[in-house]
Amino acid sequence: MPVKIPSTLPAREILEDENIFVIEEDRALHQDIRALRVAILNLMPTKIATETQILRLLSNSPLQVEITLLHTATHESKNTDAGHLLKHYQTFEDIKGEKFDGLIITGAPVEQMPFEEVDYWEELVQILDWAKTHTESTFSICWGAQAALYHYHGIPKYALPRKMFGVFEHRLLNRTESLMRGFDDVFLAPHSRHTEIRRADIEKVPELQILAESDEAGVYIVGSKDGRNLFITGHSEYDPFTLKSEYDRDAGKGLSIGVPKNYYPNNDPSLLPNVRWRGHANLLYANWLNYYVYQTVPFDPNEIPSKKK
Repeated sequence: MPVKIPSTLPAREILEDENIFVIEEDRALHQDIRALRVAILNLMPTKIATETQILRLLSNSPLQVEITLLHTATHESKNTDAGHLLKHYQTFEDIKGEKFDGLIITGAPVEQMPFEEVDYWEELVQILDWAKTHTESTFSICWGAQAALYHYHGIPKYALPRKMFGVFEHRLLNRTESLMRGFDDVFLAPHSRHTEIRRADIEKVPELQILAESDEAGVYIVGSKDGRNLFITGHSEYDPFTLKSEYDRDAGKGLSIGVPKNYYPNNDPSLLPNVRWRGHANLLYANWLNYYVYQTVPFDPNEIPSKKK
């Protein structure tokens, strides 16, 4: 898929080196099609790495996608250059009058805090409420998924006795759901989190369904039955060395951190990690774009959101 991003975005050169089709803004303007508009609310401190990971996965489709990068106005990023944010990112105030075909909300390293104590919580609540009437489908990741489930449905998160850290097997629970088309019976995905959501709480909400889970990592994919919201508790977008970077960082600080499970050959961190989740990750994002956005979105953006199943 041609991903339409500014020529000055750092991700552009990385993606082009990987032979991913990135379309220039000028060229996109001369194509007689309506590109899908996807906003990415990037809550991660490592914004450039995260935006690159997500853009890489959005490329696995024949659809043209126009990306809008968002950051919170109520939180000052200490890990991303202010010039990068000023040049490539917008805030909710900048776009709240617009409509988008899709919205992606990333994770954030604040999961051990109560939701209401996160400094940008009220702003995130505004965005989640806005998404109900201004986006076709929302795809939220890890803490972003926990936050959305809590705000929309009152589902709490629970502290884990130790960090869920590694690459885990998952199984399908609903083979007929469009999101799961083409999935293997058992597939792998990375997790990196200190908290969890629980099946019992989700089952109390009639509007929700659990689509995939893991015996070890718990609930993985939750969807609203109308297709408007997907909640992903893991990090399918992680590149090959993200877990390694997190492990090396924490081990270097002397923190108590276990070797990520099922990641290094023989669990030996001196070896290069095995990447066994790439196929699932590409299919997950491609299915979301195709079945939950492209197949249902109206041609006229003013009619977003459409009436879904």
